[in-house]
Amino acid sequence: MASLDRPHLYLGGEWATPASTETIAVENPATEEVLAHVPSGTAEDVDRAVAAAKAAFDGWAATPKAERAQVLDRLHTSLTARAGDIAKTVGLELGTPVKVAQRVQAGLPLAVLRGYADLAARETPEETIGNSLVVHEPVGVVGAITPWNYPLHQVVAKVAAALAAGCTVVLKPSELTPLVAFLLFDAAEEAGVPAGVLNLVTGTGPVVGAAIAGHPDVDMVSFTGSTATGKAITHAAADRVAKVALELGGKSANVILEDADVTRAVKVGVGNAFLNSGQTCTAWTRMLVHRDHYDEAVELAAKTAAGYTVGDPFDEGTRLGPLVSAAQRDRVQGFISRASARLVAGGLDAPLPGKGHFVAPTVFADVDPDSELAQEEIFGPVLSIIPFGSDDEAVSIANNSRYGLAGGVWGSDDRALAVARRLRTGAVDVNGGAFNPFAPFGGYKQSGVGRELGEYGLAEFQQVKAIQR
Repeated sequence: MASLDRPHLYLGGEWATPASTETIAVENPATEEVLAHVPSGTAEDVDRAVAAAKAAFDGWAATPKAERAQVLDRLHTSLTARAGDIAKTVGLELGTPVKVAQRVQAGLPLAVLRGYADLAARETPEETIGNSLVVHEPVGVVGAITPWNYPLHQVVAKVAAALAAGCTVVLKPSELTPLVAFLLFDAAEEAGVPAGVLNLVTGTGPVVGAAIAGHPDVDMVSFTGSTATGKAITHAAADRVAKVALELGGKSANVILEDADVTRAVKVGVGNAFLNSGQTCTAWTRMLVHRDHYDEAVELAAKTAAGYTVGDPFDEGTRLGPLVSAAQRDRVQGFISRASARLVAGGLDAPLPGKGHFVAPTVFADVDPDSELAQEEIFGPVLSIIPFGSDDEAVSIANNSRYGLAGGVWGSDDRALAVARRLRTGAVDVNGGAFNPFAPFGGYKQSGVGRELGEYGLAEFQQVKAIQR
């Protein structure tokens, strides 16, 4: 295979030599082989990137919306031409099975980018309140720090919204899955994104992430990742009262009421919990089932999980790829080994490929709602099943979490909708409602601050000004 090494950063509209010769090895988690090396950026590199973004800001902010929309449209065209490479690259560096990589890891960010190009092109009437003209202006230089689990989608959700709003960006992708971000910057260069508007610094969180979060010329930090890191970024930004948008952890509940289509609810629920090998912040990792259907649901969930073929992400029959790293695999296995609930599928003794960071699709029944299994974000293919006796009890168990990012409810429409309204979470799917990439996305409680996607995502990157006349 040809080398996938990317030795440069993207600063001020050109591929630039990093300040340090140190590099980060990018691993294929399915084979444990090193795929490529990327620069291990430094605070000096962040200074250069922020300076370029700051210099470009006034010109980009003053660019008419229609022209910004044209740039995003060209970027969408260039990135769409790379859809096959996107899916392959994410399959290699993350291990997402090829079918999911094509549909989600490549398809979703392209849809989001298309949406922001269209939003940027749309003329919105100016708002007046009494003698005040209300205007929306770009917040400034944005530091975008993104995770490894959906490595292009999370980048595009921030970058496309920020650019549409008139902001300039310094991006730090995850050091575990940085390669797909380079495809975006190849496309940006081809599309003619103006110099300095979009900058790339690869590196570690403690070095590059910290430098971005604490930089005096970064006006806003948009971060997706763990709640612990989100707290640290908030503290760093607070010293200069910079704006922060956070999309953090989740421990979402899938509530199956007594009048639900149990078979569909369980099968869809298992699929949601195991999507991307469970490395999904919105995963329905707690399945709450009415006692009348509990035994049936447990049996069906175990059978469904057993049907998930684990293996090579590029095998068409694979439904569950590896976890992103050995550290993540070991972390997930730790949760499984400590669990006191009833194991009904998978576990540590299930057969797995000889190489790679794999964990078997695992299901526990009779899980205590207050236990570690039900409270901590595991971020692996582990599902907990919990019984309940009434709608009130289901709501109480579902809301018994420091997180509040997503969830599902199954039952007769009116009843399911009534329960959905009571869940303290940023999004709820009723009876399998499809994910909407243009609806607001974000969390309650320790799942985050602010919203991404669509008009609400665009608004995060804007300031509101009142002009009195």
